[in-house]
Amino acid sequence: MKKNEIEKKTEELLVPIAEANGVTIYDVEYVKEAGEWYLRAYIDREGGVDINKCVDVSHALSDALDADDFIEDAYTLEVSSPGLGRQLKKDRHFANSIGQNVEFKLFKARDGVKEFAGTLKSFDSDSVTVTINDKDENFLRKEISVIKLALDF
Repeated sequence: MKKNEIEKKTEELLVPIAEANGVTIYDVEYVKEAGEWYLRAYIDREGGVDINKCVDVSHALSDALDADDFIEDAYTLEVSSPGLGRQLKKDRHFANSIGQNVEFKLFKARDGVKEFAGTLKSFDSDSVTVTINDKDENFLRKEISVIKLALDF
């Protein structure tokens, strides 16, 4: 089974668990790091999630994954909040972040610059518009290596 299929099937299993626990699914990722596989579920809710909610969701998801048993590799399951500097990957992430400050890096420099910060103005399937120094700048999504909410202290 491919990575994106594992992520999709895990998210399907997670939907009723999230609803029962009063949380939303932010993201699910299946990644290999230092030779080990990790299945990560990021959950959220208004006001944030605490460790107890992560534990509750983790136990329920672990049971569902064990019952379905569709992942061939050995992996570590992690359930957590997406954090303050959360990455924007899916359309729903972008939609929920309109008007917020973002930081992002490009794969290739634009006019000698690879890192940018500004306010997320809009997006579509191909591009992202960010207001930088009172000027709207358009970037292709395929140009962006990572985009996340900026941490304001």
